[in-house]
Amino acid sequence: MPDDAAVARDAAEQDSAFAHPAVPPDATAAYGAHADQVIDFYAPRGAADRGAPLVVVLHGGAWRAPYDRAHVSPFADFLARRGFAVANVEYRRGASGGLVPAQGGVGPVAGRWPDTLDDVAAALDALPGLVRAVLPVADPQRVVLTGHSAGGHLALWAAARHVLPDSSPWHLARPAPLRGVVALAPIGDLRVADELGVCSGAVRQFLGVAGAGAGAGAEAEAGGAEVLFEERLVQADPAVLLPTGIATAVVQGRTDIVVPQAVSEAYADAAAKAGEVVGLTLLEDVGHFPLIDPAADACAVVAEEIAQLAF
Repeated sequence: MPDDAAVARDAAEQDSAFAHPAVPPDATAAYGAHADQVIDFYAPRGAADRGAPLVVVLHGGAWRAPYDRAHVSPFADFLARRGFAVANVEYRRGASGGLVPAQGGVGPVAGRWPDTLDDVAAALDALPGLVRAVLPVADPQRVVLTGHSAGGHLALWAAARHVLPDSSPWHLARPAPLRGVVALAPIGDLRVADELGVCSGAVRQFLGVAGAGAGAGAEAEAGGAEVLFEERLVQADPAVLLPTGIATAVVQGRTDIVVPQAVSEAYADAAAKAGEVVGLTLLEDVGHFPLIDPAADACAVVAEEIAQLAF
């Protein structure tokens, strides 16, 4: 368990990151019929008429409904002010009214299986056409995918769809046309994150295999959930879907108590075992939220990591 000082530091970092007012986009386009199937677009500030690299942002929040794309809109604006075109993707998360047992009480369900992954796949597939229509300044040949926390998981997963089994509904025949991925404190190894209890059991909720309750049949139900957990890891765990052949960098704070450093290290180790090098940048005295906080030095490091892939 984190000590009181670590908890207080994390709370202060979260307050700083969430203190920025939401930044309205320059345009919004739908990639589906659901209200959450939209992408906000930010034009690069002071850039030329065409040719700006496109950064696709997938927000975090443990795949849970209370956290939407608004909380990373200041980060999207920060990137736009650095000369990037930005696409801030929304997707369906856990049902707003759903409650499940969680550490310390109850809380919103994390994610919807398979809707969350359906949406990320659909958004990325629709993106080239939407960019041409609403943000022609963006260069479709220079796309970098980034995501924070649960969004980091989704970014790594989206870049690995060509590694999925051919039978998967999300499988791509060839790698997505990306310059690379910059994952920020990602839940990049679902098995390790589950073992560490990241975000109060969010991994099993996201996979739709939250544990069985007490009572008759609970043992059999738990056994079935475990089988389903293993089956869905093959479809959803970036640490399994390797190698991708796509340049990948991970930025992680050493003092992160939300998604601990061990999760990012596990993903990087899995990549190495698969014959792929993943850049892992560990930031001293940085927790979970400074990576998306425009007021934090860590955010500038993130922008530089993106620029190294985009330019």
